[in-house]
Amino acid sequence: MGVVRAIGMGLVVGIAVAGCAGLTAEQRTTDGPTAEEMWKVGFQASNGRSPTFGEKQTFEEEMDARVRNFLRDNPVIASSYGVGNLRLFRQVTVGMKKGEITLLLGAPREATDAAARMAELAGKFWPAVKPQAKEAWVYPAGWTLYFDGDTLTDITQTRSALLPR
Repeated sequence: MGVVRAIGMGLVVGIAVAGCAGLTAEQRTTDGPTAEEMWKVGFQASNGRSPTFGEKQTFEEEMDARVRNFLRDNPVIASSYGVGNLRLFRQVTVGMKKGEITLLLGAPREATDAAARMAELAGKFWPAVKPQAKEAWVYPAGWTLYFDGDTLTDITQTRSALLPR
């Protein structure tokens, strides 16, 4: 009798997990991922573990130097209104330029200018995103960044509702 109960419980749990796996959370936002978030995702994928305190500190020091050099070489951006997101928060925000985003997040996993693919990525937000979306960059954790020329115009994220942000 115990074996039958164990099999039954296993089936119930399996069905519940399979049902929840289809749940997704979607958001449209003006603030996207941070450099640290993308670095951690990449680190975990490469090393199969979370970074140590020392590794995180090294990343932060290297990012400080990269941002400092970028701002020195781009004085217009250095004196812009939104430079705090780059300098302090290291977070992608609408209005940033492609160079700033690449500095923070690295190269995208995918880049497309195909309207059908962008519509698929934006999902229910496509009607609002479409007017200014000429290109999309895809990053881990379900982040998609939309551009009109060199300027970030929109951000969406689609991810499993069960996974932490």
